[in-house]
Amino acid sequence: MRPVSGGTRPPDSWTIDRRRFLALAGGTAAYLALRPTESWAKKAGKANPSLQPWALPEEIPGNPVDAARALIGAAVLAPSDWNAQPWRFEVEGNAIRLVADARRALPITDPARKGMMIGLGGALENLLIAARSWGQRTTVSYLPHDGANGVTAEVGWAPGDPKRDRTLFAAIPERRTNRHDFDGRGVFPQNRTSLLAETMEGLGLYWLDDPDRIDDVADVVYESTHEQVSNPRAQAEQFSWMRFENDAEKRGDGVPVDALELSGPAHWFAGRYFNPSSWFLRLGAEYAAKQARGQVKSSGALLLMTSARQDETEWLLCGQSYERIALKASNLGIAQQILSPPTELEHYRAGLRTSFGVPVAEQPLLLVRLGHARRPDPTPRRAVSLVATFRNT
Repeated sequence: MRPVSGGTRPPDSWTIDRRRFLALAGGTAAYLALRPTESWAKKAGKANPSLQPWALPEEIPGNPVDAARALIGAAVLAPSDWNAQPWRFEVEGNAIRLVADARRALPITDPARKGMMIGLGGALENLLIAARSWGQRTTVSYLPHDGANGVTAEVGWAPGDPKRDRTLFAAIPERRTNRHDFDGRGVFPQNRTSLLAETMEGLGLYWLDDPDRIDDVADVVYESTHEQVSNPRAQAEQFSWMRFENDAEKRGDGVPVDALELSGPAHWFAGRYFNPSSWFLRLGAEYAAKQARGQVKSSGALLLMTSARQDETEWLLCGQSYERIALKASNLGIAQQILSPPTELEHYRAGLRTSFGVPVAEQPLLLVRLGHARRPDPTPRRAVSLVATFRNT
């Protein structure tokens, strides 16, 4: 076959190449079309842990076992450090024991288990709010038998009371920890009054909305966050609760990377930026500290909870008070987030006392920022079936 002038390939040769091209293109398209289905089928075949839905019944179920499940379903929607969900529940008749799960403690960043008890207090308050909203009369025993076997509280319930706390109950599935930058708007005085009214007796509550003093707290948060993330042991503990890709749904706990509101390289390379074994951790520490400082500066107000007593009962009450404030904030359309490093590292508490005007006799327990921002998606929770034991079935 003679070559065609001008270097053009023969017509029949071009036809063969075109057929090959179309065959290859078709095969590639078929593979790309089928691959997601195949991947989905593989994932569907894997058993993921049961996740608790972010929904609650309007009325208490009539069956006692189902009633206990519904109460625990409200409890597990409480927040906890790194969404570790450090709780178990033991049901016996019309009583639920709230048990601290030591396997989900954070011994490096929370050696006294203060944060753990605050999280358990939040779960306890959700359970009580649900019971009261369903017209149940509740009784609570704190640390029965001095907390033997990890039991932090025992709750009993029986019908007969008027329905209470209905607005807080409605907020349980709506409450979120919001890590977005807030828009800087302040909190109305009447809303401030509503929030402060939810605090339990005996706890100190300090409010800050002066921009200059908020900036002072932002510097304390920056320094404490930088120190905590730079500590390889502390960061290893926290890194173990960071969830990548769909690990949060697989495990039902931890904080998805997307929920951390990281941006740029810190988001793209989060697995290295926050890995304590990586050289990039120094970049991650600086990023996390700057992000935390910016979050504080964007706040409309800051709230500090304190106590003159330092014991587990007081920490449980702090968790209960915080959960009521968080639920009320959700009712009012106010975003909120706990900022833990300044209260977890002892030498930064003095800076908080100075900024908020707290007496030396009181210990800062919980720092919360408040403001306005878009509501984030919920983080996964392990289902009741995974955290509850029923002794009467």
